[in-house]
Amino acid sequence: MLLVIDVGNTNITLGVFDKEELFGTFRMKTKQPRTSDEYGITLQELVERHGIESSKINAVIIASVVPDVMHSLGSAIIKYFGVKPVVVSAGIKTGIRIVTENPRQVGPDRIVDAVGAYTLYGGPAIVIDYGTATTFDLVDSDGTFTACVIAPGIRTSAQAMWSMAAKLPEFEIKKPKSILAQDTIACMQAGLVYGQIGQTEYIVKQMKKEFGKENIKVVATGGLGRIIEKETNAIDIYDPMLTLQGMRLIFEKQKK
Repeated sequence: MLLVIDVGNTNITLGVFDKEELFGTFRMKTKQPRTSDEYGITLQELVERHGIESSKINAVIIASVVPDVMHSLGSAIIKYFGVKPVVVSAGIKTGIRIVTENPRQVGPDRIVDAVGAYTLYGGPAIVIDYGTATTFDLVDSDGTFTACVIAPGIRTSAQAMWSMAAKLPEFEIKKPKSILAQDTIACMQAGLVYGQIGQTEYIVKQMKKEFGKENIKVVATGGLGRIIEKETNAIDIYDPMLTLQGMRLIFEKQKK
């Protein structure tokens, strides 16, 4: 069985695959410092609480945008699962070609999203990931990663308001009943959610216009993306497991 680990700036998301079947997913916080033993024990417990014997994990792949955790996490995988993890990085087989000015600056999370979207849904495609940052990545019909847009994520924008404006309270990120909000929290929710919807629609429209090709699929992922995709026609496909599927596909390519 394959354990896939997506290390994001906010959460570490994990999934267990048996061939192409996803058996379970779970999350843990990224920013809490952990030793390799703490990672190893926590990962084993999470896997086994989902009814999966940790001894059946015989392969691991990691995509991380947080370099500081990699030493402890990698050591934990070797010590507690007995396998050396595959790490998504420059030079690994992906099936896509990155032609941006500096390909090494493209994050592993965006690479696996692009691989997942292109392999599962075809190209050309705009791949949106609603994470700590909201990213819009353009993959051509031949699998060429050609361009990208990076904007503040939904939660990042909310936290900026909480931390920079003394009288603005923390609030649940959800769509308010109406954009014509009348209390402070609803006003903030309206600005955040409808602002993200407008941002999504304009960026997608402009990327399609400047790229100059028709029939571009728009594939979105990321937990908070569910709020946005329900409110706009700009998104064709919402796949919450796109990142994990992309990692599985990249792992399969390493065996060929």
